[in-house]
Amino acid sequence: MSDTVLSVAGAAPYDVVVGHGLSARLPHLLGESVERVAVLYAGPLGALADPIVDTLVEHYDVLALGLPEGERAKTAPVAADCWEALGEAGFTRSDAVVTIGGGATTDLGGFVAATWLRGVRVVHVPTTLLAMVDAAVGGKTGINTGAGKNLVGAFHEPAGVLCDLALLESLPHDELVAGLGEVVKCGFIADPQILDLVERTDPAALTAGSAELRELVERAIRVKVDVVVGDLRETGGADGHPGREVLNYGHTLAHAIERTSDYTVRHGEAVAIGCVFVAELAARAGSLDPAVVERHRTALSRLGLPTTYDAASFDELHAAMRVDKKARGSQLRFVVLDDLAAPRILAGPGEADLRAAYAAIGGPA
Repeated sequence: MSDTVLSVAGAAPYDVVVGHGLSARLPHLLGESVERVAVLYAGPLGALADPIVDTLVEHYDVLALGLPEGERAKTAPVAADCWEALGEAGFTRSDAVVTIGGGATTDLGGFVAATWLRGVRVVHVPTTLLAMVDAAVGGKTGINTGAGKNLVGAFHEPAGVLCDLALLESLPHDELVAGLGEVVKCGFIADPQILDLVERTDPAALTAGSAELRELVERAIRVKVDVVVGDLRETGGADGHPGREVLNYGHTLAHAIERTSDYTVRHGEAVAIGCVFVAELAARAGSLDPAVVERHRTALSRLGLPTTYDAASFDELHAAMRVDKKARGSQLRFVVLDDLAAPRILAGPGEADLRAAYAAIGGPA
């Protein structure tokens, strides 16, 4: 099957390529002016990164920088170490960064590229399903602080994204399933055909080489591309649509779960729980039919994703949600649905409804 090229329009247009064996496309995406390339990769992925580094070495001076695994990479000290390495290697504004890894690597590497000399080119090579459909596309970069997730960051669009599905062959099954949380989210907020495909496909058939997984990946990326093109910097959409904020469906609770669990809950798993929570919240606000709430549970649980949570009290999670970057002053904001693909913002829901929604997903008082 030939590669699929999804074009992201805007002031700095770029392509997202989906296919198998895509590393040969890297030099074209990086451009002719680049002399040095810093490859930022998740440390445990050394063997997976080697063939990509070998391709780059044929064309550039390559600086390979291994990063801590997962969210431990997304800290100011790690970013500072990368800046020092770029400085020592003499990286200029015409040089570039390539990231190889999951969402944390993409976020950290994109932030380093955004801030080195106020911005150098970056190409993302995501190695997880989650990163392919979420972190690598859209130009959001960031690091975590003790106060919360992604509170420090910058908008910095990549020069390209290579979603090489062959890289998913070595991905642990639990990580593949977790990535599907973001895919199903896209089905609820914009493309119900994703839900139809999930509901009629044997979950065991969703493998790296399957046509079904490829279609889910491409559909989820198209959802994100369409949203990002319309609202790059999350300033709001037209006709009451939440704009880019819609991509945060389920994320307010998800980020609180991640933070209070010290990131032991995978992002996609937390998003799945968060989606059920906001569906319950919308039902209590009188805007969402109970059948659609139940569809959240059945679609997500069919894939093996969690739909309940009881490892933290409501008060702990509520405090974490209050420092979420989507909050406005003391007011919490949630993306909710009035129906499938009909999202809106629910600002300042009452604490009673929040507690009831949490109780509905198994949460303790």
